[in-house]
Order: sequence, then structure tokens, then C-alpha cells
Amino acid sequence: MTKFESDIKLIPYSQERVFDKISDLTNLESIKDRIPQDKVQNLCFDSDSISFSVSPIGDIKLQIVEREPNKCIKFETVVSPMPFNLWIQLVPVSERECKIKVTIGMELNPFMKTMVQKPLKEGLEKMVEMLSLIKY
Repeated sequence: MTKFESDIKLIPYSQERVFDKISDLTNLESIKDRIPQDKVQNLCFDSDSISFSVSPIGDIKLQIVEREPNKCIKFETVVSPMPFNLWIQLVPVSERECKIKVTIGMELNPFMKTMVQKPLKEGLEKMVEMLSLIKY
């Protein structure tokens, strides 16, 4: 399995507070307007899943498959041209701060890895940046 990891970002809120907000995907409504319409279309979500369309990739739907309280949220693709897992990790720094990192894992041959590496890394960086800017 090939893993792609975002940079680690510091969030000025407690690990518990951040986990409580992002473990229920309906809370993403507050950041929906920050997502670039030219990159992501048809964004829909409920408490356990999120679906969207990304050009030129197509439709993607992710389902939460595991919540490890205050530490990790794991997703798997339900719909995707290329199946993958995604997880969001939280690590405490203090009672009022935590760190966040987003990781994608997928099976790729060397040719596909070369093709998707740069756009995936850029997408992960934008995702972790957006997650670090939410008011928790």
C-alpha cells in the first residue's frame, strides 16, 4: 500500500473539541463555502459520509468506518475510480492545542503512483490547511 501524508498542522483547540466537530461530518456545513467550486463540485454529506465530484477524476464517496475517540477518524471509499482509505489523526500538544495530519493509503502500481503523487499531495495539503482553520 502506498501512503501519502499531509504536513502536520497545529490547531489552537483541544484534541477532544476538534474530534467532536470533525467526527460528525454535518459540522462541515460551516466550511462548505470555503471549498473552491472549480476543484470540488456536488458536495453532499451526512454524519457518516461525504460525497463530491472532482474533475477530471469523477465522483467520490467516503464513509467513516472507524472513530477512535479523540485520536483518529478512518474513511473508506464507497464510490471512487480508484479505491483508497483516508484517515485524520489528532495528537494532543496541550490541553488547548493539538496537531492534525491527514493520510491517504491506496494500492498503486509504480506508473500510477507517478501520475497521482503530486495532485494527491496538493489535495492533502489543502485539506489539512482547511481543517486547521476551522473555528472549533
